Amino acid sequence: MAVKTRTQEAVVLPVNQILAGDCIEVMNSLPEGSVDLIFADPPYNLQLKGSLHRPDNSLVDAVDDHWDQFSSFSAYDRFTREWLTAARRLLKPNGALWVIGSYHNIFRVGAALQDAGYWILNDVVWRKSNPMPNFKGKRLTNAHETMIWASKSEAAKYTFNYEALKALNEGIQMRSDWVLPICTGHERLKDENGDKAHPTQKPEALLHRILVGTSNPGDVVLDPFFGTGTTGAVAKMLGRDFIGIEREEGYRKAAIARLAKVRRLDTSALETSASKRAEPRVPFGQLVERGMLRPGEVLTSPRGQIAKVRADGSLVTAEHRGSIHQVGAALEGAPSCNGWTYWQFKREGRLIPIDLLRQQIRSEMEKTL
Repeated sequence: MAVKTRTQEAVVLPVNQILAGDCIEVMNSLPEGSVDLIFADPPYNLQLKGSLHRPDNSLVDAVDDHWDQFSSFSAYDRFTREWLTAARRLLKPNGALWVIGSYHNIFRVGAALQDAGYWILNDVVWRKSNPMPNFKGKRLTNAHETMIWASKSEAAKYTFNYEALKALNEGIQMRSDWVLPICTGHERLKDENGDKAHPTQKPEALLHRILVGTSNPGDVVLDPFFGTGTTGAVAKMLGRDFIGIEREEGYRKAAIARLAKVRRLDTSALETSASKRAEPRVPFGQLVERGMLRPGEVLTSPRGQIAKVRADGSLVTAEHRGSIHQVGAALEGAPSCNGWTYWQFKREGRLIPIDLLRQQIRSEMEKTL
């Protein structure tokens, strides 16, 4: 694999590489504040006892690998605290972390995460559209996993591409329950014996949604439990840089072969729907200052109510005065109102949303950047 490095504050960051070794030791060797986003798929500590068979007596290929085995809950908790601390040191001030788990571990991870200083933004339920059935019939079919999305701190200005996720969801606001299939078919990597290359390989669709929604092209994405490289494959495709850490040689070899086949998308395809919150702020008063609206001009609400524009950029009606948002909310008897989409002005006999004037100013601002 081609080796790429990035210089950050005179420190070379090993981007687009898979680093061999213990994740905690390797993370502690990397430069502080160098990573934009972390996706972590740590051991779940499944505590399996004995083999699991299907009704036809065939053996289920369950997760019984040594890396998922811990001597006690306290040993697992200690491991969790250590890797979360190392990960938080690597995040930039506005960085964020995703961690995925099952009922076996996610509650313990969540508590440790808060204790370490992270600020939880959402928990997301990944509902598996094709889960493995419960063969013994003694419990509910375990059809979901839980992901926690957290910023480095409460004050962090984390990345959230709201409009991009809304576009992915056919124009509907993205919810916190994601229905996606588990990794099967051609996506499931196999070893030389035809068996699963990794027992808990995550689907690319899951990482696609996470990276599109909470990172930007050019960001550095770290996966401290890299496995067979799903995070790296999606990051490469979407124009992000990745750093993978994996101690198991077999998984590293599978990931290297996989990544060699991944092609980065064309630059134009990497663009996503921009968040309106990220656009330059335009005060309503600027429209008045520039003469786009005149003091005394009348604005009309969707229900035909009117307000007059004042010289200071506020509005006044017979009963209310204040900003475009405050007066709109008062007229509607609502706790809030987006005045930009609420008010209209008249030109040549037509009512036009005042937001068009804001977009005109924003367009001019972009040309000067």
